[in-house]
Amino acid sequence: MSDEVSTVFVGDSITAGGRWEEWFPGDGTRNLGIGGDTTDAVIARLDDIIGLQPHTVVLLIGTNDLAWRRSAEHIVRNIETILVTLRRELPDSQLLVQSVMPREAAYADTIKDVNRHLWQFASTVRAQYLDLWPALATSDGALDPEYSDDSLHLNENGYQVWLSELRGALEALNNVPPTSRPILLPREHLRHRH
Repeated sequence: MSDEVSTVFVGDSITAGGRWEEWFPGDGTRNLGIGGDTTDAVIARLDDIIGLQPHTVVLLIGTNDLAWRRSAEHIVRNIETILVTLRRELPDSQLLVQSVMPREAAYADTIKDVNRHLWQFASTVRAQYLDLWPALATSDGALDPEYSDDSLHLNENGYQVWLSELRGALEALNNVPPTSRPILLPREHLRHRH
């Protein structure tokens, strides 16, 4: 097996709990999730991530900032810093930023605010944005209890739902033939049909 790193999963305990090497075998996959990580902690370890020269960076971070009472602005600014730095230092890499996952309903408005900003910002650094909210949230904005035992971390069902969303996003990102769903081609490819 080569030491080349193709995909790194960067985040906190939610990422750390994923079996990424098992789910994406043979891809030079690395789990860089660290329990308790905040956006500040990821900024502090960006050099280590960049040093691996990954082909794809999959980022999920921000929920622990909420526990530290950080504002939506703080979280957004830090994630933007992470994405800008990764884009500058890894100009040819694919970047996938995921929405902050729902947790207790009390956090829903703040998380939605963060996610709205991330969705708007992602394209400015040629990153793709994956909205996990519809798949994981209940109607009141809480993390669906079917997918979590503590309203924060995912159980096995939760990981399977996340994985099904993520597989499609990574296939589209890497232009891999889809295994489960169609990829819509950009309109430019359709113009010659007129």
